[in-house]
Amino acid sequence: MAVIAPSRRVRRTPFSDGVEAAGVKGYTVYNHMLLPTVFRSVEEDYRHLKEAVQVWDVAVERQVEVRGPDAGRLMQMLTPRDLRGMLPGQCYYVPMVDETGGMLNDPVALKLSEDRYWISIADSDLLFWVKGIAYGFRLDVMVDEPDVSPLAIQGPKADELAARVFGDGVRDIRFFRYGWFDFEGTSFVVARSGYSKQGGFEIYVEGTEHGMPLWNALMEAGRDLDVHAGCPNLIERIEGGLLSYGNDMTRSNTPHECGLGRFCSTQTAIGCVGRDALLRVAQEGPIRQVRALSITGDLPPCDRLWPVLAGDERVGQVTSCAWSPDFQTNVAIGMVRMTHWDPGTQLSVETQSGRFDAEVQAGFWI
Repeated sequence: MAVIAPSRRVRRTPFSDGVEAAGVKGYTVYNHMLLPTVFRSVEEDYRHLKEAVQVWDVAVERQVEVRGPDAGRLMQMLTPRDLRGMLPGQCYYVPMVDETGGMLNDPVALKLSEDRYWISIADSDLLFWVKGIAYGFRLDVMVDEPDVSPLAIQGPKADELAARVFGDGVRDIRFFRYGWFDFEGTSFVVARSGYSKQGGFEIYVEGTEHGMPLWNALMEAGRDLDVHAGCPNLIERIEGGLLSYGNDMTRSNTPHECGLGRFCSTQTAIGCVGRDALLRVAQEGPIRQVRALSITGDLPPCDRLWPVLAGDERVGQVTSCAWSPDFQTNVAIGMVRMTHWDPGTQLSVETQSGRFDAEVQAGFWI
């Protein structure tokens, strides 16, 4: 079995010691760091996530900090979402695009103050793009990567676990809001967010030295809650329609193609570098878009793009797929042409193990 060779180019995280002690069985590389992918098995981790509570090392969600008098202007240049109403204490999902309207990242932005933001990024070197825009337009702003590493608590018992460590006040945090909470004399941002549909929190651990003390405290506090180390789960994220940048969407896709048009206020987001291109897309509409698909049969691992076919005509591609124990079908995310994206459309998928029947669904499963 191939392994990831240790290197300074692939960084450990503040929680890696805890992840290894918990028996991690697989990693991927994400933002030049180690991201766990499985502990017991993908299906066992999936079932436990839906029934109990997990602690996730998601330090790979690196932060791009934007700070200074022009911070608000720079943030609006990066995204077609109108940020004028954003207040400190809020988190916004912000598709970020280039000058052609192509997706560069789909991060969550946190507004810490009127002149300070954290951009919690997916897997891409967005820092360089943000620095380039700031420098090119001579903005009065600092752009850097702070020593901040998110740790997630996910699952139906997440509120109870978080309350045991941070106090009952965390229960009052609304979705995509955050508050500052104390842990051993240090104050951390705790947001009600996360890369699952099971609910929970992301803790923005500022200072590498706090990583393992917090990890250990959560594990100890959750013993009777059946807490386990976990990670973003392939099956659960597909069921919930949670897109993966670099897998389900790339720079060749616009937010509208990715089903993210509701996060684009293109008419009013004046200053976004991709605004003109996206105005044309908004007027004409996308010719392809993300859709949920079910696929029948005993499928191979989806480790490559699978063409989606109508007869012998290619009408799209499957980007992520997994067997769902709860829904007893292969659930998939695909990019499908408008001519074939209506619910109930019968298609087929070409895999490395042959062709399988597929059907466009009305929506994602959870």
